[in-house]
Amino acid sequence: MAAFSYDVDGSVSVMRMNDGENRFNPSFMKAFNKVLDQIEKEKSVRTLVVRSSHHKIFSNGIDLEWLAPVLRRGDADAARRFFYDMNQLFKRILLYPMTTIAAVSGHAFAAGAILCCAFDFRFMRSDRGFFCLPEVDLGIPFLPGMNALLRKVIPTHKLVEMQLTGSRLTAYDCEEHHIIVKACHMNRLMDEVLDFAGELNKDRAVTAELKSRLYADIVHTLTVTDKPYIESGKYNI
Repeated sequence: MAAFSYDVDGSVSVMRMNDGENRFNPSFMKAFNKVLDQIEKEKSVRTLVVRSSHHKIFSNGIDLEWLAPVLRRGDADAARRFFYDMNQLFKRILLYPMTTIAAVSGHAFAAGAILCCAFDFRFMRSDRGFFCLPEVDLGIPFLPGMNALLRKVIPTHKLVEMQLTGSRLTAYDCEEHHIIVKACHMNRLMDEVLDFAGELNKDRAVTAELKSRLYADIVHTLTVTDKPYIESGKYNI
């Protein structure tokens, strides 16, 4: 099975992440961007939905089994490329020229949770899965751009709690704090998402311009503020 696949139904495209736990590594991000390219060429599409094919995981974040050896052998160029590419993917989803929805069909941990925050809207299954930032226990500090994406979605008091304790949120917790639009049983998740997506047949150019202005500060942080952190090579992994 391909790492990513997608279908188009009218103005909505549903992308499926099929790469197991959907962890971030160079091949995962390259395949993600390739499918985003393909969907963007589908001129009828006005709304992008992304879900996972895994039965219990949306995305488990950075592929540490790939990254840790890179850092141990001191390959600074590969590490820098990885973080720049990850930020570029976050930025691309943030500014994607159509409305974007994450159908969080399982656990969203670490960079997987940050990925969710790059989308315009989020729905989450209520019967399984946690939304979690475990970096405090992994010894990995967040880049400023990651924090900017998280602050876009998570209220400050809850974000402080999540980062400093590593607490796990259920879908109902996320709904209570307006991190997601709605908590839905898995049997209803895609129905709810597609009902919502079907009402968002908005002009691409207008959507793109609105997002470029709305998210300008986040883009600046991802592309400018993060640079000295990435160049320093101090990732604490």
